[in-house]
Amino acid sequence: MIRKLQEADINRVATIWFAVNITAHNFISAQYWMDHFEIVQEMFPQAEVYVYEEGASIQGFIGLQEDYIAGIFVSGEAQSSGIGRRLIHFAKGIRSQLRLDVYQKNTRAVRFYQREGFEISGEHTEQNTGEREYSMIWKRQ
Repeated sequence: MIRKLQEADINRVATIWFAVNITAHNFISAQYWMDHFEIVQEMFPQAEVYVYEEGASIQGFIGLQEDYIAGIFVSGEAQSSGIGRRLIHFAKGIRSQLRLDVYQKNTRAVRFYQREGFEISGEHTEQNTGEREYSMIWKRQ
């Protein structure tokens, strides 16, 4: 089930955010993610976040800022089970266009977004990490 983030979900969502970033972005220092953990955790209540819950356990979430996907995160044990795809399809159902940035070195995520119909619209260097990113876009046909 996909539902809006509740205050009681914040610790679990923050834990998923941290663990996935450490794993998926192993080309960035773990300290970078640790340094941003509390700030991100404090931002969750003000953000538009939807969680994927199975039983009583949150397995993943998507954060949106207007038509921009701030991130999709699926817990390690639940990856490759279709949750990311369900979250993307949910977002496509409530937006007519979606944009995002993805690290070029995160080839698994790049391929995922391309399978979901996103196209590369540009590339740039992310100023906080110095890593190259693709800008990607999806538009409802």
